[in-house]
Amino acid sequence: MWNKQREEPVAVRPPAEPVRSLPPNVAAPSPAAPAANPPVQAAVIGRSMTIIGDIRAAQELIVEGEVDGVLESQSMLTVGPNGRVKGNIKAQEVAIFGSVHGNVEVTSKISIREQGSLIGDIRGAGIRIDDGAYFKGSVDIIRPDVKVAPKAVASVPPTKAS
Repeated sequence: MWNKQREEPVAVRPPAEPVRSLPPNVAAPSPAAPAANPPVQAAVIGRSMTIIGDIRAAQELIVEGEVDGVLESQSMLTVGPNGRVKGNIKAQEVAIFGSVHGNVEVTSKISIREQGSLIGDIRGAGIRIDDGAYFKGSVDIIRPDVKVAPKAVASVPPTKAS
């Protein structure tokens, strides 16, 4: 009677999804809390792939194979050490570890890393070329449009004519 807890009936809910049995060597996935921001996945063009044609991506793009055509990404575009691109690139940010033969336009910055090679013109807000990298072309650094507020004109009270 002393310290006896009162037991209340527990409501039983049917499962939200059907229960599937897993093979004995596969562990059941642990329920995880939904992430506030799911991780961004990158599209990868693998080492053994050769693509002839234009590629447009809204997500990060990694090139480890060969591409002959225009590459566009609204995010980061990385040409890996084994990647070879023959064509123009347009992205938010570009990192070149492999070989690019074409013009590159970025809204943020471009990096040509140690063993990277770029033959073509660059247009962007920033550039980084590591020691050991190869670059042949021209560079056009763009500045973001800065709107200058018009200067306030000091008002002078009108004078009386005597």
